[in-house]
Amino acid sequence: MPLNLVLVHPEIPQNTGNIARTCAATGSRLHLVRPLGFAVTDRHLKRAGLDYWSEVDLVFHDSLEAFLEQHGNQRLWLATTKGTRTPDQVEFGDDDWLVFGRETAGLPPDLLAAYPQQLVRIPMKLGTRSLNLSNAAAVLTFEALRQRGWPGLSS
Repeated sequence: MPLNLVLVHPEIPQNTGNIARTCAATGSRLHLVRPLGFAVTDRHLKRAGLDYWSEVDLVFHDSLEAFLEQHGNQRLWLATTKGTRTPDQVEFGDDDWLVFGRETAGLPPDLLAAYPQQLVRIPMKLGTRSLNLSNAAAVLTFEALRQRGWPGLSS
């Protein structure tokens, strides 16, 4: 079962392209929730994803509400600096989803409030606001896959 990564209203095409490369390299599925802050034909998006786009299982959702209507009953792990759990305190399962917010605002407060036990934060040095979105997605993706015993992580 592929890991599902969800980007809610991403704004920077290069970040989305980098996350698409991570998805291609790990066999994960990428969900993009509209509105997007760029056109999917954006040259920066294509450049960041390089020639990996054909390897990406890409799903679009017209809105956050439409996404939640279809997948809100899944175990969604919401990446946020407001999270109470760190990745090592989460037991990622085969059906878990990783959800990331906009680069400038993160996930909507009402979404965070709807899943208070499923907020995960990446530990950082005090005084640091957050990681770049594509870095945060890679950190959580590889930790979830490691916990799931993904064979691609063995040498």
